[in-house]
Amino acid sequence: MRKGISRILALSGVTIGCFLTSGSYAASLLSFEGNTYKVIDIDAEKSTGLNKIYVLNDIKGVSAIYTASGDSNSVRWYRYSNLGGGYAEEITNVEHDGNIYRLATLEGDMGYIIEDGETSYYFWIVDYSRHTFHISNVSAAAQQDCDSETLDVSGSGEAIHYYTINGQPRVLSREIEVTYYNLKWDTATSSYIQYENVVKLESMGSQIIVRPAALCSTEFSVVGDRFLKIWNMSESAETGNILPHAVEVYTEAEQSNISEESDSNIIKTDSNGMGGSAPAEISFYAYTTDGVIHEEWQMSSDPEFSEISHRFAGKDLNYVFTEEGDYYLRFIGSNDDGSCDAISESYTVTIGDSELLCPNAFSPNDDGVNDIWKISYRSLLDFKCWIFDRTGKQLYHYTDPSGGWDGTYRGKKVKPGVYYYVIQATGSDGKKYKKSGDINIIRYRGGSGSTTEPTE
Repeated sequence: MRKGISRILALSGVTIGCFLTSGSYAASLLSFEGNTYKVIDIDAEKSTGLNKIYVLNDIKGVSAIYTASGDSNSVRWYRYSNLGGGYAEEITNVEHDGNIYRLATLEGDMGYIIEDGETSYYFWIVDYSRHTFHISNVSAAAQQDCDSETLDVSGSGEAIHYYTINGQPRVLSREIEVTYYNLKWDTATSSYIQYENVVKLESMGSQIIVRPAALCSTEFSVVGDRFLKIWNMSESAETGNILPHAVEVYTEAEQSNISEESDSNIIKTDSNGMGGSAPAEISFYAYTTDGVIHEEWQMSSDPEFSEISHRFAGKDLNYVFTEEGDYYLRFIGSNDDGSCDAISESYTVTIGDSELLCPNAFSPNDDGVNDIWKISYRSLLDFKCWIFDRTGKQLYHYTDPSGGWDGTYRGKKVKPGVYYYVIQATGSDGKKYKKSGDINIIRYRGGSGSTTEPTE
């Protein structure tokens, strides 16, 4: 191990204490001659200990030129391999004329260190001619995963490795671009919309894997690599149109009938989800990507869906829940051979047990407070209510538990006093109700309108 290098290396990680003061300044001191194509310089990550990575199309006939910043006799050149800078060897055949140093025997895929007095410059040389990118054909692989796209490739584009000052291997990304169309859910339009997706790959073997998988019919275009692009020598290949195998679904649910929020007389359930008082009418909607062929809503009494009680084909489901209990629903969409499926979020519907409470008084004086006689209820399916006066004359009849009596008969308010109700109802839990009792109309205070005795 060369002591001059080991003194500036940290034992763990890479901490260099003798960098030139500025990366741009250091780069300005190093140049190349004899290259046909532009030398590509890349700023290395600080954790590597390197100032730069240089990519040369071919190192044949190329010399590295360094301009010393001070005393020309204080400059030393070293090279290191995968063992790291601690094992760097001094280069003795460096020519120099005053403060100009020339290394005419460059080695590719090699690390270099230039010590210039109290400062040091660290860089790696990539000989691209050893790693040339080439692609002649690309096609869809026979076996596919549901979350990715596997493409068979004819060509070359292996990983380009370089090593940090501490000898740690890194990969210099080729940024091979794979371009294709895909789908994503758009909340503003409530639909899947198409967009162009570009995936950049570090390297390429006989197969490349692209994520996410395409959700629509599309062509995959592979273009590489970023170095050839700079040199205006890019190569590309296309698959032709490929049908999607991956699937995705998006679902929504909406309760359309009377809910606990819209009717204050419904007795609340403990659940914060959908349902509440029966009958509860809920519409479920599914939106699917192009590869979905089989569509099904599933209902279960088990949140894990270990047993499916009902199956409904199609994207949309409208269902009226009439029985007490907890229900769980989800949508499944799958491709043509069932190899890929997408399962929606689970919806919980809770239908509470039935309950019926009847008030014994109200004051229909149009003051906005207690003007209508209404029951408090939950989950009543079959409901009938009759209102009678003290002689047994029927004054009112209604069949919707969310309704009520406004204290009128034939358009006129009845007089204060005692009236009677009779109720017959059936709950979602099968419970039968037969109730009757008094209704006291309290004296009007500041009310308006005339009153009447019920007559034939």
